[in-house]
Amino acid sequence: MKLRTILILAVAAIAIAFISLWMGQAAYTWFPPQASAESILVDNLFSFLVTLGTFIFLGVFSTLTYSILFQRAEKYDYSDGPHIEGNVNLEIIWTAIPFALVIWIAAYSYQIYDQMSILGPMEHVHMTAAADAAPMEQDKTAFRENAVHIDVFARQWSWEFVYGKGTNIDVSSTELHLPNNRRIELTLHSEDVLHGFYVPAFRVKQDVIPGRDINFEFTPIREGKYRLRDSEYSGTYFASMQADVVVESPEAFHQWLTDAAKQPAIAAYNPASDEYNKRSRNQWQTVVPAAPPVVNYSN
Repeated sequence: MKLRTILILAVAAIAIAFISLWMGQAAYTWFPPQASAESILVDNLFSFLVTLGTFIFLGVFSTLTYSILFQRAEKYDYSDGPHIEGNVNLEIIWTAIPFALVIWIAAYSYQIYDQMSILGPMEHVHMTAAADAAPMEQDKTAFRENAVHIDVFARQWSWEFVYGKGTNIDVSSTELHLPNNRRIELTLHSEDVLHGFYVPAFRVKQDVIPGRDINFEFTPIREGKYRLRDSEYSGTYFASMQADVVVESPEAFHQWLTDAAKQPAIAAYNPASDEYNKRSRNQWQTVVPAAPPVVNYSN
């Protein structure tokens, strides 16, 4: 290769690299806000994959474009192209590079999943950016002792959240309240079919399987109101199986818990049951929704 050609390729590669990095950083700007420590880790992984994919796409696209524009055969030239024998070194290179990329992606993805530790006991404290965004106790044991445990009951088609089950504080709600910067331990229960616990702003999702109690953990880091959705199609009215998720300061959370404990338990409004009662006159054949949850607090 001539020096001029090498310099042109180097400049093009650098330009593509900068464009790819910019795409990677801009890739998740249209996502919901990063409301949990896990969301930062997931977005970092997404940014990495978009950066890598953009670099490969632009590299291939640029090569094809250059070939089409400047390496075309002359008009009415129907002769065969030059006969080129196989190049062992080139074949080794284009086999080794994809293999290394796949291993890199797999290792980094597993590292992110390992740091999240959303299933079972948390054995790792979030590192780097996640740790900066959500300051945590250096002592992991103390950090787990401060965790908040909530039982989540999924049924067709409503969510119910129970706080302090088995203690002197027993509060139930159709709205999920969480203290900010505290480890949250959920125990997920399904009373009928497969459901999916999914909060887009948290970037966490877990299937709720009938007959199994599933422990699920995450750490909210941003106060605000978010939306919990059922990510699995669970029947006729599954679109109405949504709930608000309120992340607030620990002081506000404990005050809400105290106030809710004083409220009598009543049947909450349930969109699925209400819709079913209205439409049942038409004698539609569908699953009868579960009875509205009886809770201390409903939104």
